[in-house]
Amino acid sequence: MQEFDIELDARGLVCPLPILRTKQALATMTSGQILKIVATDPGAVIDFQVFAEQTGNTLLSMSEDDEEFVFFLKKR
Repeated sequence: MQEFDIELDARGLVCPLPILRTKQALATMTSGQILKIVATDPGAVIDFQVFAEQTGNTLLSMSEDDEEFVFFLKKR
């Protein structure tokens, strides 16, 4: 089980809100901390891959469970 520092519930939100909320959460975190994001928007899969590449944060893992997508991002 992946450990994390903060959990963000983005269920029910559609693009671009999951990414915007993620940016807000990351702004409150320190380098190396891990953010867990739970989303229901299938578009979030691509969005988080691109977001990680563009921002330099590390997408540690991504999984789907019962139409929920779980992402673990490590703040750069």
